[in-house]
Amino acid sequence: MNENNKNYLNIVLVEPEIPQNTGNISRTCAATGASLHLIEPLGFKITDASLKRAGLDYWKYLDLHIYKDLDDFFLQNSGEFYFYTTKGNKVYTEPEYKGNVYLFFGKETAGLPVSLLASAPERCVRLPMLFDIRSLNLSNSVAIATYEVLRQWDFKDFQTQGQLEKYISE
Repeated sequence: MNENNKNYLNIVLVEPEIPQNTGNISRTCAATGASLHLIEPLGFKITDASLKRAGLDYWKYLDLHIYKDLDDFFLQNSGEFYFYTTKGNKVYTEPEYKGNVYLFFGKETAGLPVSLLASAPERCVRLPMLFDIRSLNLSNSVAIATYEVLRQWDFKDFQTQGQLEKYISE
């Protein structure tokens, strides 16, 4: 567990292929304080204009880590790992996310490696969908999962109230 039992959120993208998805995810990470971990090979260069455009001006707020492969990642990180997959038997709301949490997502065309899923089937979770639908967009899936973890953490340290009253006339 981390110092002072603090919760940490980490998003892990294994071999992402579409720069716009990773750009959108980087913006979600910046807005939520989650660290972003990218596992190579990537389907784009970090300097890709479409990647940067999707993240807009949020890159300066991003805690980004890049690894040459999954082995490199696991050598450098420890915590509670959850694998988001259409193959999972648990709904993503079932786990109690605590401590140093890592949410793993696979590449857009193939998902996470089956060998990784088989190593911890009890950590495989899924987003419910209608039958005959293959999957959700990667950046949407990350956003849903991220906000479930933050909801469980009571949105601690987050702004939860807007200023609507400023815009409502009497």
